[in-house]
Amino acid sequence: MSNLLYLVAVILVIAWLIGYVGYNLGGLIHILLVIAVIAIVLRLIRGDRVV
Repeated sequence: MSNLLYLVAVILVIAWLIGYVGYNLGGLIHILLVIAVIAIVLRLIRGDRVV
């Protein structure tokens, strides 16, 4: 489950970068970025490692 969380966070960050550079979707992309950052911080706090 934690690998899935990390994967979702990475996908959200990539989607945010694409949206920031190429498209203008307004606040949606920034909300996705915040969710991705929260997921990464939670993973770091738990001390999970990528296998």
